[in-house]
Amino acid sequence: MASVEVFELKYAIQGYAWGKKGEDSVVARLKASADSDFTINPDAPYAELWMGAHPNGPSIVKIPGQEDIPLSEWVKQHPEKLGAEVKRYFKGSLPFLFKVLSVRKALSIQAHPNKQHAEQLHIDRPDLYKDPNHKPEMTIALTPFMGLCGFRKVSEVAHYLETVDEFREAVGEAANIFVDVSKADDKSKHKEIMKEAFKSLMERDEAVIKSSLKALVEKTKSKKNAGEDVSSFEGDLLLKLDSEFPGDRGLFAIYFLNVVHLEPGEAMFLEANLPHAYLSGDCMECMACSDNVVRAGLTPKYIDVQTLLDMLDYTERPISRTKFLGIESHGNVDITIFNPPVPDFGVSKFEVPQGATGFQLQAFESASICIIIQGEGEATSRSLKQSLKLRPGVVFFVVAEADVDIKIEGGQGMLMFRAYAGVF
Repeated sequence: MASVEVFELKYAIQGYAWGKKGEDSVVARLKASADSDFTINPDAPYAELWMGAHPNGPSIVKIPGQEDIPLSEWVKQHPEKLGAEVKRYFKGSLPFLFKVLSVRKALSIQAHPNKQHAEQLHIDRPDLYKDPNHKPEMTIALTPFMGLCGFRKVSEVAHYLETVDEFREAVGEAANIFVDVSKADDKSKHKEIMKEAFKSLMERDEAVIKSSLKALVEKTKSKKNAGEDVSSFEGDLLLKLDSEFPGDRGLFAIYFLNVVHLEPGEAMFLEANLPHAYLSGDCMECMACSDNVVRAGLTPKYIDVQTLLDMLDYTERPISRTKFLGIESHGNVDITIFNPPVPDFGVSKFEVPQGATGFQLQAFESASICIIIQGEGEATSRSLKQSLKLRPGVVFFVVAEADVDIKIEGGQGMLMFRAYAGVF
C-alpha cells in the first residue's frame, strides 16, 4: 500500500434535537459545501460534525485508488503515523475527537469526571458510564457563543439570593446562611456554602421548584411586556431556557454559574469537575475521545444528582477566569495556539488575510486533523507531493512529521483549525 501524508476525511454529522436548523447551522453549511451529494433540509436540526475515530461517528479515510475505510482501522494499520510519543502514550489510538457544534437549544448542565473517577464510574455502572476515559473539552467560538462555566463569585450569588425572591425560595434555608458567609473573607467557607446551597437547590422538593419558577417566569414576562429591563437578573436567558425546559430546576443554575459570552476566536477550557453548559452559538470543540457526562439539569436524559454533587469543583471564579487564552503569533498568517494542560489534545487556529497566496503547515510530532471553515485552495505534502483540493467543510488528516504547503486561491483568505495530541 502506497505511503500517504495528507488525505481527506469524510465525516459524520449528528442531528441532535438541540442543533440549529437548516441553513442557520454552520454544521449543515460546511457539510453541504464539502459534499455535493448532501442537501440541507430546512426543518432538520444539524448539531455536530465529528472528526475522529469515535465508534459513534467514525470518519472515513478517502485515499484515491484505495478502499474507503474507517479512520480507526487506518490507524490500526499505521500506528507509527500518529507519532512515536503519541503511539506510546495512547497505545496506538487517536486520543482526541474534533467537532463543529451548532447550538440552538441549551445542552445539559453537566460536568466530566477526572481519569481516576471515570475509571471507577465505568466499573461501578458501565450501563451509564460506557468507557473509563476522562473527557476534558476545549470550546472555541465561531460565532457569538453563550454558555455557563464554573461557579460565580460568592458575592454575585449572594446578590441574587437577596434580590430574586423566587431563587431564594428555591434554595431554601441555606440561602440565609449563604448571604451571611459571603460577607466573610474565608475562601474555604465560601466553597462549603456554595456546595450546600447548590445541593439544596438540586434536592429541593419538585413542587417548590416548579412553583418558584412559575412565579419568576411570569414576573419576568410581565416586566418584558411593560418594556422594563430584565438584565439585572438574567431575565432574557431565563425566558429562553424556560421555553426549552419549562419547570426544570436547572433554570436556577444561571444564578450559581457564570454566564459566559465568547466572541469568535475566544475559548473556554472545560476541565474535570467544572460545571458547564452550552446555550447558543456555533463553535469548534475538541475533547478526549470519551462519552463520560454527569448531568445536573436542562436535559431529558438521566440526571445523576449525588454523583454530580460529590464531584463538582465549587471554587468561585471571576468571569475572566472562565476564558482560556491562546498563544498568538502574527505575521503573514495569524496563528493562535490553544494548548490546555492535558495530554489528549491541543488546537491551533490559522487566520490568513485576504490577498495572501499560501502558508506552510509545519510538521508536528503528532498526527493532526484540519478543517477549512473559510477559503479555498490546495494542500500539498512536501515530500510526497500529494495534493488535496480545499474548500469550506473539507477535513483532512496529516500524518506525524509531515510538512504541508497550503495554497490559497481567490484572494479571499482562509480560516482553518488544526487538532493534534498534546503530549509533545
